[in-house]
Amino acid sequence: MSGQAIRQDELQCREAEPLLPWAGIDLQILLIYGLLLGIGLLMVVSASIGVADAQLGDPFYYGKRQFLRMLIGMGLVLLALRIPTQFWIRNGMMLMMCALAMLVLVLIPGVGRTVNGATRWLDLGLFTVQVSEIAKLFLIIYLSGYLIRRSDEIRNGARGFINSMVILAVASALLLMEPDFGAAVVLLATGLGMMFLGGVRFGQFMLFLAGTLIIMVVMALASPYRLARITSFLDPWADPYNSGFQLTQSLIAVGSGGWFGAGLGGSIQKLFYLPEAHTDFLFAIYAEEFGLVGVVALIALYLWFLLRCFQIGREALTRGQAFGAYLVYGVGLLITLQALINISVNLGALPTKGLTLPFISYGGNSILVMSFAIGLVLRVAWEIQQPEQAPVRRKRRKQQGVRR
Repeated sequence: MSGQAIRQDELQCREAEPLLPWAGIDLQILLIYGLLLGIGLLMVVSASIGVADAQLGDPFYYGKRQFLRMLIGMGLVLLALRIPTQFWIRNGMMLMMCALAMLVLVLIPGVGRTVNGATRWLDLGLFTVQVSEIAKLFLIIYLSGYLIRRSDEIRNGARGFINSMVILAVASALLLMEPDFGAAVVLLATGLGMMFLGGVRFGQFMLFLAGTLIIMVVMALASPYRLARITSFLDPWADPYNSGFQLTQSLIAVGSGGWFGAGLGGSIQKLFYLPEAHTDFLFAIYAEEFGLVGVVALIALYLWFLLRCFQIGREALTRGQAFGAYLVYGVGLLITLQALINISVNLGALPTKGLTLPFISYGGNSILVMSFAIGLVLRVAWEIQQPEQAPVRRKRRKQQGVRR
């Protein structure tokens, strides 16, 4: 079924381009994206203003860079919106190979850039690229096509499921070598979620899930720095001025927020108490400034995004666009799982992972890649709203070609 299935799914993809900027665009996804970006910009400015002023002499240094990345991210949304999904179907294998190649390349001595003991970046001169962010998206695109090509093998046997998991396991192993434990967890969890939605047998799914959890636990216990993180996570107050310092300061910030928070700009913990306040632990400052009400509202935004992605994916399946459905499922799981893990780390429910809060934390690579992912979701949503227009436009193009 592999070749026939992929061709049938390509035929369902709309070749027409969205001629009007907002015609057929999913406004719910666009609204969520805009709200998260707006919250992120405000919080980056608020959390970094003291540090930026003291260290760089410009209180809005990080805010201005975040705003520039937002503008570039919006441009990437428009770019992804212009690319038909059949392009990603045809090039999924190439993207998977590129993802693995980048993960290998960054580990080569002298090529990858090391920051704080982790080698996760490629220095391209004008900017650096965090390869794990791009690799996660590329592998989701590949897996979306794989679920179509090998649908019978995935549903009726073990081979299709095992082959896909081998690729994800190799990618995760390369991520762990950087090391980037958080990215490996997000990638594996997203891949497993997509396979489950793709119809894999429940027994196989649970067996691989159990095996993955065991391997992750063993690797965490075997690594001294990961073991130290787990120890400090279990009882951060045992050493509040050393290994548990960051988590205790984060918990103080969250607890200080109360019901309604101290108001925008009113955080105390951001004043040189909480390290990485504008990056991985920005949620703690948000909770301090907006309280429990703000936290619930933010979590609701991410859940709304996941629910809307599942609605778009279900509609894509009913219209025979399986690739678009799995792609939207994957993006929805990727962004929501990463947000869930980041929030859990800030609340002390999980050990420190080094993951950003999507669209909110300061970090160019995350915003740009996930903005492009938003564009992919908007493209799928646009295509399923154009069931009759594509054949008509193809016919018109042929007629125009004959006239010429």
